[in-house]
Amino acid sequence: MTRNEGLGAWPARRASMSPGRAALVFEDRTTTYAELAVRITKLAAQLRRAGVAAGDRVGYLGKNHPAFVETMFATHVLGAIFVPFNVRLTAPELAYQVADSGVRVLVHATEVAIDGPMTIRLDTEYEQWLADGAADPIDAPVAQDDIALILYTSGTTGRPKGAQLSHANLIWNTVNLLVGVDVCADEVTLVSAPLFHVAALGQTLLPTLIKGGRAVLTSSWDVDGCFDLVAKHGVTLMFGVPTMFAALAASSRWADADLSSVRTLMCGGATVPEALIATYQTRGLVFCQGYGLTETAPGATFLEAGESVRKIGSAGVPAFFTDVRVRGETGEILVRGPNVTPGYWLDPTATAAALTDGWFHTGDLGRLDAEGHLYVVDRLKDMFVSGGENVYPAEVENAIFTHPAVLDTAVVGVPDETWGEVGRAFVVCRPGACLSATEIREFLTPRLAKHKIPAHVEMVTELPRTGSGKVRKAELRRWP
Repeated sequence: MTRNEGLGAWPARRASMSPGRAALVFEDRTTTYAELAVRITKLAAQLRRAGVAAGDRVGYLGKNHPAFVETMFATHVLGAIFVPFNVRLTAPELAYQVADSGVRVLVHATEVAIDGPMTIRLDTEYEQWLADGAADPIDAPVAQDDIALILYTSGTTGRPKGAQLSHANLIWNTVNLLVGVDVCADEVTLVSAPLFHVAALGQTLLPTLIKGGRAVLTSSWDVDGCFDLVAKHGVTLMFGVPTMFAALAASSRWADADLSSVRTLMCGGATVPEALIATYQTRGLVFCQGYGLTETAPGATFLEAGESVRKIGSAGVPAFFTDVRVRGETGEILVRGPNVTPGYWLDPTATAAALTDGWFHTGDLGRLDAEGHLYVVDRLKDMFVSGGENVYPAEVENAIFTHPAVLDTAVVGVPDETWGEVGRAFVVCRPGACLSATEIREFLTPRLAKHKIPAHVEMVTELPRTGSGKVRKAELRRWP
């Protein structure tokens, strides 16, 4: 019996059940479950030769690619911790996260100049390095409560926090998803959302692989490419944010596109507009949607497709093995369950603030209706979501403050037809100094990922503040 109780045992178990079935499709390359298991074993052997042991961290920096899947599972074969990095990070942001997590080996698809880890370049070194690995089975002891992932989520203080997810967190999230969605052994899942976000990983890839389905990976998402892949592979399951599905419906190809293979559409990141639901219903397609966070791996609530119209605007009911409660009629949303993070990497203060008696404090405001359906009302924190990416104003404000001509600044999220929300920065210059909105954005370009740079910059003489000196952000959101 294997001593690995975590995700690292999945490839070999699945290969024994369906060795010849396609596991991954990427561009013109198909990898069967048997081939995937061998490649993961060889890669694990190479990581072990590089000194990776249980509890060590292995990083991946790149877009969706079979190497992401292989590196993650190979890391878990050894009982080590996988740390996927967002490809949109700037060099300083990446350097901080690499140093904070202490990765020993970094597989990367983009050029990096970072001290510390051993680096394996995907396009020039990876394949040969993997091929040189031994194919002998590795059976390292791994418990389900061991940490499997560290996923960085920007902190309200401006410093990203490493949310830890255990093997149990990811396994139970998979079970929760399979209870809510009828993922089948013949599933063909389009994985176009980035796997370095927990939604794509937890809601599409892992449920598909555990069922023996086929994951079609794409390194980027575009409307025409999506239509082409659905037609070529007979895609049955898709995940995306509302802006992605709205773009598909707005395409000139929408009316004539063959979507007959699609059985399930999962949507997250924001409420699906009623008009968009109606547009898809005319094609015989209905959304499943829900609410979750990185720290809940991610599914906290789920709204099944049949309820998408009757409960428009709702994020659904708690996932099967998860509890959700709201403090008061409208209050902070708390989540408890086996899918909830044990805490933040090397940050006991943040962990203690977020977890009370097993309940995770989401920082979001919500209400429950008489039938137990959750409606997300607002955010206690100032975080906003732009194009599916979380943006924390404190981090942006800290970057703006580093400009020598800036005296004061505040950032809020404002509605945007394309991205859902974008940043609006209010900047006060020091006496005698003068800056333009263009100069602010140019200053931020090398310091922040593009989605974090405010789309709107207003130069003002002062910011509205409370008696205690705090910025009145609610008032700023109402400014014309």
